[in-house]
Amino acid sequence: MNPGLIATLSDVGYRYGSHQALEGVDLSLARGKVTALLGPNGAGKSTLIHLLLGLLPVQAGSIELFGGSPRTRSARERVGAMLQISGVQDNLTVSELIRLFASLYPRPAAPDRLIDEAGLTGVGQRRFVRLSGGQKQRLLFALSLAGNPDLLILDEPTAGLDPAARQRLWRVIEQRRASGASIVLCTHYLDEAARLADRVVVLHCGRKLIEGTPDSIRSHVPSSMIRARSSMTPQAIRSLAAVGGAERLEDHVQVMSGNPTATLKDWLAADADLEVIEVTGADLETAFMALIEKDDETIAEAA
Repeated sequence: MNPGLIATLSDVGYRYGSHQALEGVDLSLARGKVTALLGPNGAGKSTLIHLLLGLLPVQAGSIELFGGSPRTRSARERVGAMLQISGVQDNLTVSELIRLFASLYPRPAAPDRLIDEAGLTGVGQRRFVRLSGGQKQRLLFALSLAGNPDLLILDEPTAGLDPAARQRLWRVIEQRRASGASIVLCTHYLDEAARLADRVVVLHCGRKLIEGTPDSIRSHVPSSMIRARSSMTPQAIRSLAAVGGAERLEDHVQVMSGNPTATLKDWLAADADLEVIEVTGADLETAFMALIEKDDETIAEAA
């Protein structure tokens, strides 16, 4: 395996009975890089993660992790994971849980460092069951770092956190990347993926739909976003030049346009009272939604 890579997945497929959860997925994970795994519910993200963790056997294709199988002890000792479903003992304290998890690894992180990274200073003696939702989330993040992992898998790590706590975890993720760890980030927060990811992989219906940098993903949707106040209905706006979509959001209308100059020219001719608020390029979330919708249309046409 390439020394710059931690994992390679080649033509990976997985089926639950008659349901094809993954099909023909190729993926490489590089050292010191964050790979954001995006996709709607049911896209295959959880199955891919469980295969990487060795929790499921490879049915089709191959997965190489640290030069061998993900199911070996030597591979698992180098992986940390924060999953949406946790199985921690809720009668143990924060410090007890951190020490317990650290004891499972050959080169554990210092407990004090983990408490500091997760922002849990002052609650070390509090039992898990007595923690707030945000504190539990931050503790699970700390536990994923207990073994100083070379591969860190984070599934919705900032869900339910306040902005300050999100920013804190982002800084730790960036520090771990800088130290050489490879990180797989599953998130529904597209701003989070745009901020942290070196590579973005979009899964849809079990297939890898697209892969690239956040900027290259955005470039697949040659559109601008126009936000304006208008008396026209979204349906009427959709008939204007170069409009790809329009929806009303509170006191303004949001319009996707392949040619904002042409759209605004038509729009001003149709609505003399138009007040333009903002014209921007498509963000990652807009590009993601457009790619998924286009693929859904392709699948429907082929059915």
